[in-house]
Amino acid sequence: GPCYCDQACARTLDCCHDYAQACPVIPCVVSQWNAWSGCAEPCKTTYRVRTRHIIQEPRNGGEACPALEERAGCVEYWTRQGTECQQSLIPALIATGGFGKARKKRAAADGNERVGYCVEFQLVAITPGCLHSHHSYTRWTRYLREGHTVCVECQRPALRAPSLHCYGDGTGSQKNQLLHWQAVGNHRCKGTWRRIRQLDTCSCPSVHSFLFI
Repeated sequence: GPCYCDQACARTLDCCHDYAQACPVIPCVVSQWNAWSGCAEPCKTTYRVRTRHIIQEPRNGGEACPALEERAGCVEYWTRQGTECQQSLIPALIATGGFGKARKKRAAADGNERVGYCVEFQLVAITPGCLHSHHSYTRWTRYLREGHTVCVECQRPALRAPSLHCYGDGTGSQKNQLLHWQAVGNHRCKGTWRRIRQLDTCSCPSVHSFLFI
């Protein structure tokens, strides 16, 4: 008799002898991903979305369709009206203070007077990814510890005009407000800290010293 393409026969072991030829497996086929959307909300760490659609449904035991939606973290520093987000809402991007020596040399060569300031923070939370750095230039993330006080220097070119502040320095934040930071070069290393104070004239110590990027 005719061969009915009912994949249940594979489980009950009563398929027609020519089932594989008469009812070939047809896997799911999906389209390419659409372009990423904008961030779900401005001025905060949130997510963006991209989607795709089904072109061919699976048949005869074909492979099931993969996920049709994908999300990724993102931050937008501007509101929908085009104004800059509050400083306290922008995650700080930091690198080890050792990179500041090259900046100072360039500033001296250009004849520019270095104008900047420092901000002290207390580290509150640190992700486990900070302990796993695979490059020599991110090895500093291994030494971050919750509860430690760190000094972060804001200097050119991270010093933004006209506000003369570095992004993520916590200007305008409330007392004891949790602020976010992210290590440059190791996307798995991030966390939160509390702003302690700003020092208008400073020289961060060699230990627990960082730069705004």
